[in-house]
Parts: sequence; structure tokens; C-alpha cells
Amino acid sequence: MSEATSGFPLHDGTAGSLLPEAAVPRASTSRVIADALRAAIVEGTLAPGAPLRQDAIARHFSVSAIPVREALRQLESEGWARVEIHKGATVAPLSAAEAREIYEIRSALESLAIGLAIPLHTAATLNECERLCKVAEQEPDPALYAARNRAFHMSLYAPAGRPQLEELMATLHRRGERYLRLKLGLPSYKGESDQEHVALLDAVRRHDIAGAQALVVRHLLGTGELLYRFITERVQAEAAAAQPKTRRPRASRKPT
Repeated sequence: MSEATSGFPLHDGTAGSLLPEAAVPRASTSRVIADALRAAIVEGTLAPGAPLRQDAIARHFSVSAIPVREALRQLESEGWARVEIHKGATVAPLSAAEAREIYEIRSALESLAIGLAIPLHTAATLNECERLCKVAEQEPDPALYAARNRAFHMSLYAPAGRPQLEELMATLHRRGERYLRLKLGLPSYKGESDQEHVALLDAVRRHDIAGAQALVVRHLLGTGELLYRFITERVQAEAAAAQPKTRRPRASRKPT
């Protein structure tokens, strides 16, 4: 997070912009802008609380203000940005409560999805789940691991054939990715996560619906609680560091 910027435009001081300069397709201008800003927030390039100024974003993408406003409205609806009247848009802050709630909701939805999917899995779909599980296990890059993790989880639920449920889960995966990256920096997390994935896949292979549901709930609720504690402790530490240090009173001298 040390490379995060406090505003827009995004420059690293040496190599120019940290967002792509490529021409934006007219038919999907607002979507492309939203995707680029979302990626910068997830990766930590745009820091929590950083202003998202419409004029600077419009200049960066060489577009009018209209698609920028649409992109910011989309990011606000997804929880990535906050828009206040007379103050403009800013990157949404990291929230311990939000992180925990995201994983609580995921645990409920993914428990439902895995229960629906297990009876419909085939040898081919299970082989694909196993392949994605191994890909995630072998991925050392936290940024890429988040995508591998999402692909593995979604492969477990794909046979259910519930597009609306899948869309809700995918949205929560995106919302939780910036928090997941925090957890990836904690000691031993990846190894524990990989082991839990293997156990979950084993339950799916055995058509153990109750066992798989219990595992996915424990896996996700555990992540949410860990993130809640981690963010809460970090906020408390930052608040303590910001407090002015009190000076000891000087000893009074007695007149001689």
C-alpha cells in the first residue's frame, strides 16, 4: 500500500501514469473507466479516501464529464467510491465491519450454491475444479492469487446453473478482493487457505453436501473475522500513532 496515491491523476513520479492511456471504446466508455478505477483501488494504487476528481479523470481518458459521472455512480453503487454533494467523489475507506459483512453474506450464498451444485457435478467439472485448485496453490503473486482464488470458488458452484446467484457471488468476490489482499499479507494465510480448498474439493468429490457446506461457511467466516480484527487493530494503531506525545512536566526548582 506504500505506493498508493492520495488523488488523481495517478503518477508514480518516474514512469508516468499508473492507469492505461489506451483509447477508450466509445460504446463502453463509462464501463472502461469504472474498470480502470476499480482495478487501481483494488491494487492499492488509489488509496482509501483519495479524491476522484471528474475533471482530472476526464482529461486522463480524453473524454467528456458524462461517462466519468456514470463510472463514478457505478463505483458508488458497488461500494468502491463515496459521492457527496459539494464535495465530490472519493475512494471508499477500508472498513472492518464491511469486510466481515461481505464474508458473512458470501458464506450464506456460497453454502447455498455448493449444495445446489454438488449433485450436478461430473467427472469433467470436478477435474476442472481440481485444476483451478492447483493453479491457485501454485500462484505466488498475491494480485494473481486473488483471481485464481475466485476462479476456483466459482468453479465449485458453476454446475448449479443459477445465473443470478452467480452474479451476486461474483459481485461480492470483487467487493472483497481489496480486503483479501490485506489477508494475503498475513503470515501463513495462503498455506491455510490452500489446505482448506483441498478439503472443500474433497467433500465435493464425495458428494458430501453437508460437509462441503460446513467447510465453505467456516472458510469464509474465518476470513471475515480475521480481516475484522486485522483492520480494527490497524486503525487503532494508526490512531494511537497520530496522538501527540505528552511531555513530562519539568521538575520545579526550589529557590536557593
